[in-house]
Amino acid sequence: MAVAARTAPKGRGVDNLAIAILSGLDMTRIAEKMKEMDQKHDLPSFSRDAENLTQSSAMLLLGTRIKPLGLKKCGICGFGNCAGKEKHPDAPCAFNTGDLGIAAGSAVSVAADNRVDNRIMYSAGMAAIELGIFDADVKIVYGIPLSATAKSPFFDRKQ
Repeated sequence: MAVAARTAPKGRGVDNLAIAILSGLDMTRIAEKMKEMDQKHDLPSFSRDAENLTQSSAMLLLGTRIKPLGLKKCGICGFGNCAGKEKHPDAPCAFNTGDLGIAAGSAVSVAADNRVDNRIMYSAGMAAIELGIFDADVKIVYGIPLSATAKSPFFDRKQ
């Protein structure tokens, strides 16, 4: 899954991805942080997702740095070009986020091809950011927990 994410197509061939594979105590820390975020911000889906993590064997984290590609004409991010976007360093670059989505799709397709249950979770990614799993320049992260059991923990989830 990590290889599929790394080798997925990227805008201008620029790789801004950050990838980590977690299990055991690292996943427990993220699940606990997700529950804490629920309590602090009234986000019940975070606690629900945290329960899914406790039922999973491993998790792939995929993140992206926010680095524009230096295009003279684009504007997809809402600014006229990459120079304009650079004045707003926390605003996501559409190519970075698009590349992250393509990488996540490539990763979960490998899991699906091998019949491993999975779910893309922004909640796990938000907890990973708060815990500082990646360097500070990685601004958007998704978690993909994995399960190989008789029943997928990600299917009949409570809302």
